[in-house]
Amino acid sequence: MVAQASDNEAVSKPQGKAIIQVFANVHTGFGAERDDRGFELDRSYLGYQYSLGKGLQIKAVLDVGQPKAVDDYHYIAYIKNAQVTWKTGGLTLDGGMISTTQFKAQEKFWGYRYIMKSFQDEYKFGSSADLGLSIAYQFAPWVSADAIVVNGEGYKKVQVKDGLQYGLGVTFTPIKGLVLRGYGSLNESAQNGAKDAYNWAAFVGYKHDCFSLGAEYNIYQNAGFVKDADLYGFSVYGSATLSKLVNIFARYDKLMSKKNWNIAKDEDAMMVGAEFNVCKYVKIAPNVRMSIPSVVGADNNYSAYVSCYFGL
Repeated sequence: MVAQASDNEAVSKPQGKAIIQVFANVHTGFGAERDDRGFELDRSYLGYQYSLGKGLQIKAVLDVGQPKAVDDYHYIAYIKNAQVTWKTGGLTLDGGMISTTQFKAQEKFWGYRYIMKSFQDEYKFGSSADLGLSIAYQFAPWVSADAIVVNGEGYKKVQVKDGLQYGLGVTFTPIKGLVLRGYGSLNESAQNGAKDAYNWAAFVGYKHDCFSLGAEYNIYQNAGFVKDADLYGFSVYGSATLSKLVNIFARYDKLMSKKNWNIAKDEDAMMVGAEFNVCKYVKIAPNVRMSIPSVVGADNNYSAYVSCYFGL
């Protein structure tokens, strides 16, 4: 009985940890992109996570970066997470400025967020965090479901206009290493004449001790709440472990739009590289990238990067 009581006390004992992640790179373009070169601090995440015991946890994270919408070189800090989480049995509840579930599974499987965002994040199909509530339940070791209700405008705008976004996802893991996931969401329009936006995603991935392969297909209907402004595309990626210190990876993306309304940004994008785990807290990944614009006659873009990760 004494030993059991001690174990319960250890489980319930409050404990916390700092969250520090820094994404940086040095890069150079070639050909038409030869003037795009230099050192870049992509993003910094600074925060703290504290477990209160009995399944209750709080987390606060600042996201410091340089938004593309800002026409200068200043960095802006946003509240990326300010959430309370409660876990009991197979149930998980999150509230506050929470991580969204739209592409969380794909991002985790891709595993190289510091090098490039996952497909939906890269092409602005949705936001990685938002203000609201989410619930997830593990029905069995091989199946779980999650639902989320958020403002629908992301963590940088929070709530500018009325309207909510509702999402539902189901994840299957029928055998060890294999992940199947489907997700759908409705984002309510907030203006007269605007159309509701819909997001659909299907993902399959297999992860082995020595390699991983993943593929996803995504549809974004009425992007920006504009009728028939549909985007769709897929991403295929994989990695292989050469040693405890070295991995290699590759990825191919294709972004398309209905009736070519987004032709100026539609593209085929490819990447290949290697990751060196210098130590527990530092990763360095040289990689090369190519973008093939869908615009007829446009030049292909080529670039070389050395991406870096520093974090706890």
